[in-house]
Amino acid sequence: MQLIIMRHGEAGWHSLDQERELTDVGRHGAAAVAAAIGKSSWRPDRIWCSPYTRARQTAAIVSEVLNCPVDEKPFITPDDDPGLCLDALLETDISRLMLVSHMPLVGSLSTLLVDGHRKGIPFMTAQAVVLDMPVVGPGCADLKEQFLP
Repeated sequence: MQLIIMRHGEAGWHSLDQERELTDVGRHGAAAVAAAIGKSSWRPDRIWCSPYTRARQTAAIVSEVLNCPVDEKPFITPDDDPGLCLDALLETDISRLMLVSHMPLVGSLSTLLVDGHRKGIPFMTAQAVVLDMPVVGPGCADLKEQFLP
C-alpha cells in the first residue's frame, strides 16, 4: 500500500474548531502540494478526509487537482486514536490512498506506521508525506517522499 498523509491547509481562528475554514494561504498551500503530488509517481486512487471543515476544504482542492474521489471518515479527527485508522487501513483494499487530517493525528499515525510508536512528528500545514508499506502495520512503512507548500 502507498499512503499519503497530509495535514490540512492553514485555517483561520474565527470559529469553532470543527468549523474553521481555510485561509487564502491555506488554499494556495493545499493546491501547491496537490500539484506537486500530481507531477510525482505517488498519485492516490482515493482520498479519506476528516469531517472538519478545513480538512474537507483541503481534500476538495486536492481532489480537483488530482481528479480523485473523497470519502469522509469520522475516525481521523485531531485527537482520534491512530489505531482506529490503522484498523481501517488493514480492512481496505485501496492500494494508493491519501488521508487529509490534522495534528496531532497525522504525526502520531506517521510515526506509528514508520517507527512503531505514537510519539508523533510535527507536520506543517498542507505538508504531505508518502509512506510505502508492503504490509500494513506498526513499523512497516518506509518514508519515501514529502511535499511542502
